[in-house]
Amino acid sequence: MSSELRAADNRVDAAAARQALEGGIRYMEHVLALYGTNGTLPLSTDYKAEGLPVGDAYFWVIGRDPDEKPTKDPFFGLVDESSKLNLNTARLGTLEGLPGMTPDLAAAIVSWRTGSGSGTTSNDATGDNTYAQLTPPRRNKHAPFESVDELRLVYGATLDLLFGEDTNRNGVLDLNEDDGDQTAPHDDQNGQLSPGILEYVTVYSAQPNTRSDGSPRINVSNPLNRSGLFQLLSRNLNADRAREILGTIQGRPFSSVAEFYAISRMTADEFAKIHTDVTVATGTTVRGLVNINTASETVLTCLPGLDTAKAATIVAYRLAHSNSLTTLAWLKDVIPFDNLRAVGPYITDQSYQFSADIAAVARSGRGYCRQRVVFDLSKGTPRLVYRQDLTASGWALGANVRQSFKTTKGTWQ
Repeated sequence: MSSELRAADNRVDAAAARQALEGGIRYMEHVLALYGTNGTLPLSTDYKAEGLPVGDAYFWVIGRDPDEKPTKDPFFGLVDESSKLNLNTARLGTLEGLPGMTPDLAAAIVSWRTGSGSGTTSNDATGDNTYAQLTPPRRNKHAPFESVDELRLVYGATLDLLFGEDTNRNGVLDLNEDDGDQTAPHDDQNGQLSPGILEYVTVYSAQPNTRSDGSPRINVSNPLNRSGLFQLLSRNLNADRAREILGTIQGRPFSSVAEFYAISRMTADEFAKIHTDVTVATGTTVRGLVNINTASETVLTCLPGLDTAKAATIVAYRLAHSNSLTTLAWLKDVIPFDNLRAVGPYITDQSYQFSADIAAVARSGRGYCRQRVVFDLSKGTPRLVYRQDLTASGWALGANVRQSFKTTKGTWQ
């Protein structure tokens, strides 16, 4: 009877934690509907993400610090999917810049999504012949990635490359991830976390090439058609200022919105009024742009026109001006124009996809469960487009939360 009572108690705790997790998903959906409109990034002050109660259970939203400040405890909050490299659009050279990435794996990723790798011969390591020799034999997908975990199917993608030392994927160096070979996983025991490739990639980053009312954005790349731009500037600024800006840019074509802003000599406040209304792309959707306001130093270093030093400069500026990062206007004051022009086609200042890595715990720290979900706001309202259970990855809330449950005997403080 005692054993059955304990088992029943554990089942109740598991059910309570699962319901708390579902409550966390609904809460994050509400937050995004309220604060994530028109490409806006919800601020950490707009919502809570740590130890929120649902009945007798609690949930946390495990996030990432975009500035990669070292910490022993998890960072809590939503994760901007546009802060990562998109597996379906990133160039070969961009992928090769990721930590731990090998040239063969980068070529295999490109081949997997497109059907062509670094070469076209029958002996190409990324071609179908390689997969046909495996057991069981298979073929390249020759289609876009549907999730980042699909990388496990790509030839050359080992678990060490994908996960690094962060096997529970919480962005924190846990005890078992810094003890050498004493416990799994293998690590270098240097006191620093070395994440794998999965930390820096996504398949979801995309932004609509339309304005909030559904009308097409004004394409500023075409020097032969600037009437729409004049109307936009006149409506948001004034006609005289619009003529002045058009006189400054004259008939010059632009490869990116960032280059357009730098040449136009608009003020940051003026640009903030139109930045969601302009584009240089065609079509209804622009995929794979990296948000310059949220991307980590590691991701920024991979982009054309940036290196380690410039990426560090960008992150340092963001740390010092965290309250003014609403557009990309600040970038022209941080890096030289040539670098801005080179990186411009690959960056944005808007985000429409966010992931919430939600972990929930019931009384006394029991009933632990964890799921990662991805929301897409490209159509205006949050849509749940991906859901993955990460409970089996192990405890991801850090030592302090565990200790809090032990000392308070059932409540988290």
